[in-house]
Amino acid sequence: MPDLVEFSKRGAIGVITVNNPPVNALAAGVRDGLLACMRQGQADDAVKAMILIGGGRTMIAGADIKEFGNFDKAGGASLHDVNAAYESSPKPIVAAIHGTALGGGLEICLACHYRVAVPSAQVGLPEVKLGLLPGAGGTQRLPRLVGVETALDLIARGRFVAAPKAKDLGIIDAVVDGDLLDGAVAFAETLVADNAPLKKIRDLDLADDPAAFEAFEKQMAREARGYMAPRHCIECVRAAVELPFDDGLTRERELFTELLTSTQSKAQIHIFFGEREVAKIPDVPKDTGQKPIRSAAVIGAGTMGGGIAMNFANAGIPVKILEVDQAGLDRGLGIVAKNYANTVAKGRLSQAAMDARMGLIQPTLDYAEIADADIVVEAVFEEMDIKKQVFQTLNEVMNREAILATNTSTLDVDEIAAATDRPELVIGTHFFSPANVMRLLEVVRGAKSSKETIATAMALGKKIGKIAVLVGNCDGFVGNRMLAPYMREAEFLLEEGARPEQVDKVFTDLGFAMGPFTMTDMAGVDVGWRIEKRRRLTRSDNLRTSYLVDRVCEAGRYGQKTGAGYYKYEPGNRRPIPDPEVAAMIEAESADRGIERREISDEEILKRCFYAMINEGAKCLEEGMALRAVDIDVIYTAGYGVPRYLGGPMFYADQVGLKSVYADISKYHEELGGYWEPSALLARLAEEGKGFRDL
Repeated sequence: MPDLVEFSKRGAIGVITVNNPPVNALAAGVRDGLLACMRQGQADDAVKAMILIGGGRTMIAGADIKEFGNFDKAGGASLHDVNAAYESSPKPIVAAIHGTALGGGLEICLACHYRVAVPSAQVGLPEVKLGLLPGAGGTQRLPRLVGVETALDLIARGRFVAAPKAKDLGIIDAVVDGDLLDGAVAFAETLVADNAPLKKIRDLDLADDPAAFEAFEKQMAREARGYMAPRHCIECVRAAVELPFDDGLTRERELFTELLTSTQSKAQIHIFFGEREVAKIPDVPKDTGQKPIRSAAVIGAGTMGGGIAMNFANAGIPVKILEVDQAGLDRGLGIVAKNYANTVAKGRLSQAAMDARMGLIQPTLDYAEIADADIVVEAVFEEMDIKKQVFQTLNEVMNREAILATNTSTLDVDEIAAATDRPELVIGTHFFSPANVMRLLEVVRGAKSSKETIATAMALGKKIGKIAVLVGNCDGFVGNRMLAPYMREAEFLLEEGARPEQVDKVFTDLGFAMGPFTMTDMAGVDVGWRIEKRRRLTRSDNLRTSYLVDRVCEAGRYGQKTGAGYYKYEPGNRRPIPDPEVAAMIEAESADRGIERREISDEEILKRCFYAMINEGAKCLEEGMALRAVDIDVIYTAGYGVPRYLGGPMFYADQVGLKSVYADISKYHEELGGYWEPSALLARLAEEGKGFRDL
């Protein structure tokens, strides 16, 4: 087995190669090896310069995240030690980059005297996405190379830069065509022949740019509201301007340590690993066979259907979109074209790419024309009879190997599957609106969905750029099932004395993208109303029901699309405006229900809404509807606007402490009745002093 870091020679050039697959992470053994090999080259008089290169598929893709918070136990040299030694080497050191040089990987490259890369290489400092900042000199060296404005953009947003652009910015010195090692050796030999100086980034001058700081801080206040790490990144770059290099390193380390010990970083790392964990299905092994998806079809050209079709086209998969009439097709394709055109206008897509993607979306009015598709996704109206009728037709016309998927958000996948004679090929694919933007895809497992069907749907989710999470088949699945008690308590709180704007502010202050009533207005108040009316048919008479949504909808207030819902909206503006008309509806509902209105604290709003959601999440876990607590957290951070720095509802509950959460839920159960019956799993974990993380 090779050493984690090896030293070899190519003539007078020493070669330091990192061998820590799969991504050459900077574990303690790698850091020690980097120092040892560099010193070996220094001690060899025949070596005139050295190259640092990654073995395998990449350079160094960053630190070993598993060591975060355990650096003392990890032992070995620090990355600061390594970087200082490389930078102070009397012999030139050239970093040779392929694959990615990210985070600590780029930081050590910046400590080298020169950098070369293949055209396909990428570099970046993405630590901010883990709630951290570059902690080994990245915030001090990069600004000296690229200037304040560019450094702020790259560090505080965690952007990656391709090698050609990195050369333009000055991050790398040369782009190497052909074999990287050969090119790096030739580059190093030229340095030696020319007696080139040792370029130490720490010695470069950095001009202050107050206007750049001011403008960037305003941008980030909007983009990263509530996040600590971007603000700390800005402070580090400011330190690079205002302080001597070594003092700047000290300030960087202080701010890094503050972030490392924060709940925000723990939450973001939790979600980082969670987004990888959700792909693992215990009873669907990694080697389970998958059906090839070479073509697709979508039933329904509405907003959701069009968005789903865009996902396939974006991934290069030809897709046919079916509607019942030409007007519906034209309208749907018009919206798709407008969405793409907006992306082109923003510079995020070329016109040629738009034309290619539009060319992959073929309209049709005839079921026979979609018969050969490998998967068909139904995205029609959320009514069981309509969906069953569509699936009966699909069962008749689709080829016998095709996967039949339903985009239902709450309905019984097994009942839909029963409309076919191939339930093993039926699965739920719950996209979130707008489907071409939202990252979450709930893959809903039916009772008879085959392992092959599940594996195919999960892999397809990844291929089309989604975070696919497998969930069980129940009313609302996991995301919407947990949302129901959250919305229930929000409406009850309005009847008891709160206002929509107060409830919403509690959750936007917590960090949510929007509160429950703004969210309802955006999604369509009538959508929730239809679901609520269906649920009332089976709800016990002993359970409280709010009819406030009926008042709102019966007044024609369906949300943003009608200019009024729980709020009113000015034409062309989505900013919610509190409406006295809604306040009057709320007070009338309170009077009709015999509820005496009272002052309600923000704390009560938070606990009644969020803890109701957490309790339902615990029930999803105990019933097996969600595989893991982190699956729930990923669902809520990827699909429901919960910020990553909160870590999701179950992570949040663990931070509060399940004993405390359980005590409050038990109190509400005693005061408010049956809705609040505590989850048996929650009760057990609280009694044992454990958290959802311990499952």
